[in-house]
Amino acid sequence: MSEEWTTLRVLEWTTGRFTEAEMDSPRLEAQVLLAHALKCDRVALYMQYDKPLGEPELAAYRALIRRRLDGEPVAYLTGQQEFWSLPFNVDKRVLIPRRDSETIIEVVRDETDLAAPARLLDIATGSGVLAITMLREMAQATAVATDLSRDALDVAKDNAVLNDVVARIEFRQGDLLQPLTNEDEFNVVISNPPYIATNDVPTLSSEVRHEPTLALDGGPDGLEYLRRIISDIHGYISANGLLVLEHAFDQDAAVRKLIDATHHYGPAQTRNDLAGQPRVTWARRKAA
Repeated sequence: MSEEWTTLRVLEWTTGRFTEAEMDSPRLEAQVLLAHALKCDRVALYMQYDKPLGEPELAAYRALIRRRLDGEPVAYLTGQQEFWSLPFNVDKRVLIPRRDSETIIEVVRDETDLAAPARLLDIATGSGVLAITMLREMAQATAVATDLSRDALDVAKDNAVLNDVVARIEFRQGDLLQPLTNEDEFNVVISNPPYIATNDVPTLSSEVRHEPTLALDGGPDGLEYLRRIISDIHGYISANGLLVLEHAFDQDAAVRKLIDATHHYGPAQTRNDLAGQPRVTWARRKAA
């Protein structure tokens, strides 16, 4: 009689397989996927390590393992990703939120009065994590979020409902600033636009290549969208308002130079992410 496939045995086998595949967090990923297959949380796995799994449960888990070994990101397999300790729905229509982008939240939190009324703009919002997180931090704020992709905006709207800010955010479809009007003015403008150089996109990991190219490809030098935002956004930022932009670790000097060259802002500054890499550059709009 063959040995039963208990929760513990399945996790050990999967962890070994993921380790062979050189995944960064093999045991954690095995746990996350099994909890998803069993429709429970990871804590519950510890409570039932000796539980035999039925064939339907094993079949669901095997399917997830195969997709993960094919390079599909865990967040797409589970449909969820945490950001700033908040839950967000994600799928192949949007970029997966990353901890690096939380640096934007840190800059805005440190440079603004979170309790004051404010109007926020999030350019190329994707899944909506930046605008939605800021609205959770700024109880008196409202936001406009733009994106070229209608599919991405559909995901963002669902996340606004999920995080109970849908009444304070307006979604507009269009290319960068195109959806804005002459009446629009914002105290804070944030963006995590595409910033990977076109020729570098095919060299990204198989996981990242599962994500939408539209959200990755930043043109020949990776600065196409950052350059366009910096060139035109000053007319929509109020005096002393903030411009906060995410970029690649090796683009900080170029982004500071672009901002400073407009003469519309005080000196641009860069903040490092958790890994110590230059990640977010910001500047304050000069008073008229």
